[in-house]
Amino acid sequence: MLEVRALHVVFESVHAVDGVSLTLPAGPFGLGIVGESGSGKTTIARAVMRLIPLAGGSVLLDGHDVFRLRGGALRAYRRAVQIVFQDADSTLDPRMRVGPAIREALRVHRVVSRDEFGHRVDELLEEVGLESATSSRFPHELSGGQRQRVAIARALAVEPRTLILDEPTSALDVTVQARILRLIAELREKRQLAYFLISHNLAVVQQLCEEAAVLYLGQVIEQGPTGQLLSSPAHPYTRALRSAVPEIDIADRRARVVVPGIVPDPAHPPAGCRFNPRCPFVVQRCREETPLLRRLWAEHSVACHRAEELNPVLVSHGGRGQDALGQTPDNLGSIF
Repeated sequence: MLEVRALHVVFESVHAVDGVSLTLPAGPFGLGIVGESGSGKTTIARAVMRLIPLAGGSVLLDGHDVFRLRGGALRAYRRAVQIVFQDADSTLDPRMRVGPAIREALRVHRVVSRDEFGHRVDELLEEVGLESATSSRFPHELSGGQRQRVAIARALAVEPRTLILDEPTSALDVTVQARILRLIAELREKRQLAYFLISHNLAVVQQLCEEAAVLYLGQVIEQGPTGQLLSSPAHPYTRALRSAVPEIDIADRRARVVVPGIVPDPAHPPAGCRFNPRCPFVVQRCREETPLLRRLWAEHSVACHRAEELNPVLVSHGGRGQDALGQTPDNLGSIF
């Protein structure tokens, strides 16, 4: 089990992540992290991978503090938890062929003997849908989708238990996105993987994640089972994100919730609820008192002072039925 506890990350005067707690159980399981650009999603991913220092909080794997690990224990963590970045171009050495790039991971973590490197590389490439001949090619000779598959193959080379998927398809066209996401779904079951999936695409999160967390200015403002959270959002910000998703079926289309203004300066966040300058339901309490993330119903939590008032039907029916705006749950449609 991978846990993020009260995580704080500060860059100079900016609190990029401010008290975020997340729990990722053993796989197969997906936890989606969504929010606007600058909300802290990628910062969380980098913190989990120990790529940036913490200002507070902790990251634990099976109860062990990751930032206290040294030597062989740290190497074991690097092997257990791997990351696939948004842009494969920035993670693949342009001067190194695909085969040697994957073999390097096998060598560093001593996954197989040197005599088995070639065979294992071929197996990994086949597993992600690439021909063995790809091992002799340079990254610039591959398409964007193929490069991302190579990045996934390299991450899988060390046989991780957990993946951090940071917008793994945002740089790809729609058709290639669907193929990569189908691959992730297949690998998840085959390898029993658990993963954090960072994405702007709510349809992706809905179909690949059992749970979702919504971030705003470095804080989790809503979290719960993905289907429930997306079909019956309780926080005004989550409603706005959900309403921005276009619906093909006219009968399923919701009224667009437009959030006024811009995201406040993260170096000088507003007092009280950080969403209060843009919230259509703001009251004086919202401007003065920071709402805590609390259980609204079942496993669904929200950080909003007016949650019960704005969602009376949902609260009384345990998260089922119409919400305060008269909207009924629907499906975002298949990404495949």
